[in-house]
Amino acid sequence: MATNDYPITPAIRLLREKKISFIPHLYTYEEHGGTKASAAALNVDEHAVIKTLVMQTDARKPLIVLMHGDREVSTKQLARILDVKRIEPCDAATAQKHTGYLFGGTSPFGTRTQIPVYAEATIFSLPKIYINGGKRGFLLEITSTDLLKALPVQEVHVAIAE
Repeated sequence: MATNDYPITPAIRLLREKKISFIPHLYTYEEHGGTKASAAALNVDEHAVIKTLVMQTDARKPLIVLMHGDREVSTKQLARILDVKRIEPCDAATAQKHTGYLFGGTSPFGTRTQIPVYAEATIFSLPKIYINGGKRGFLLEITSTDLLKALPVQEVHVAIAE
């Protein structure tokens, strides 16, 4: 893909600034299609497509959870790990306010404000992952080790099967 064939989002700027290589993948965004639709469009395993979930604690402190596309987050387990009463997903407007990204196009890279990032530990056993590039219908293929180079990430074990 030529340099001008994909959007230059804050996520792309951050990865370029940190000299992290990536392969851009554009696909037709499907409303409510989730990782199942994007995995099918790219012909990759949904387990390697990583969701960027914007959540908040009971004190309304935002956080990002990176999770396999075919898994859900145990918010109870995450709340225990973070020693808070409750963790819940943010609504679309709140998530956009925290990250600067439109719902369905949220990337953990280049968020509007610095937000703590928690990633399911098993993500790092995958050689490559597909993660949102900051726009609907735009995934970036990177190595899971480059995810650690790009962001301060805390590994957690909070995955539950769908």
